[in-house]
Amino acid sequence: MANLTAVTAFLLRGFSAVPELQLLSTATFLLIYLATVLGNITIVAAVTHDARLHTPMYFFLKHLSLVDICSVSTTLPRALVATMLGSREISLCACASQLFAFVCLGSTECFLITSMAFDRCLAIYKPLVYTAIMSPQTCVSLVAVAWGSGLLFSAFHTANTFSLPFCGPNVIEHFFCDIPPLMRLACANADAHEAAGSTASGCIIMSCFALTVLSYVRIVATVFQIHSTAGRWKAFSTCSSHLATVLLFYGTGSSAYMQPAASYSPMQGRVAAVFYSVLTPTLNPLIYSLRNKDMKGALKNGCPGGIRKSLCGRKHAHTPTLTARHL
Repeated sequence: MANLTAVTAFLLRGFSAVPELQLLSTATFLLIYLATVLGNITIVAAVTHDARLHTPMYFFLKHLSLVDICSVSTTLPRALVATMLGSREISLCACASQLFAFVCLGSTECFLITSMAFDRCLAIYKPLVYTAIMSPQTCVSLVAVAWGSGLLFSAFHTANTFSLPFCGPNVIEHFFCDIPPLMRLACANADAHEAAGSTASGCIIMSCFALTVLSYVRIVATVFQIHSTAGRWKAFSTCSSHLATVLLFYGTGSSAYMQPAASYSPMQGRVAAVFYSVLTPTLNPLIYSLRNKDMKGALKNGCPGGIRKSLCGRKHAHTPTLTARHL
């Protein structure tokens, strides 16, 4: 029985199993990490300081950017430091904490994206009652539910994974602690745990995905009721960036986790995790800043002087109601 509790620490393989590629991959991911954090901080600052962006959609976007900052900071910094210092060891408690934080942030992002889909649907389908329904209290409640649900979802997966015995080997074929490579190291049959995790994930993720799809079905139906082509394009453009985020999130997430642990490939797992945990937070600021006039305007005034001027010039400005010109 003592052997079942022998593992007290794990060794992370890192970005690549090829030593010659470790330095190149470290430099690349360091630049990506800095760009990701800077881009999302810029989005948060722009939404906070520009009165034109004080609308429900941008409120959710600000929290999405905060989640992206925390998510990428959960995995990359430790991996980068470990690679540069040559210390790949991570304790059992630290590994469990990293897994908990990563799953919590990923699931919270899923719930936020669903809330944003509901917001876009309501803005296009019921514009006359949109402001009354999407009140500040409603927005705060939706964000609180997203975070609370993420915490519960993550607690289940962390307990489900680390209730397995680990007695060696202890090398995690990944650059952070993730569920599939950890389950491969268990020295007991993990089929029941895998089935429980897949069932819980399937119910939550598919429910969110279904609600998002239903929202876009209603959006498309409403858009096609608009007679003019210009009107249709204007209405659809209000949710184009969110649609891109939905495709990116579910596309990369499904490639990373929609496969059984028995058929898990370390190389494919690392590549899929890069797309899901690194690429998505990196591209979200670009998606929302390149296709939105209000965000572009806020970012142009995003320097310190511009922000001060914006704040002074709009000190008494009212918070605008979301219309079709908003994203």
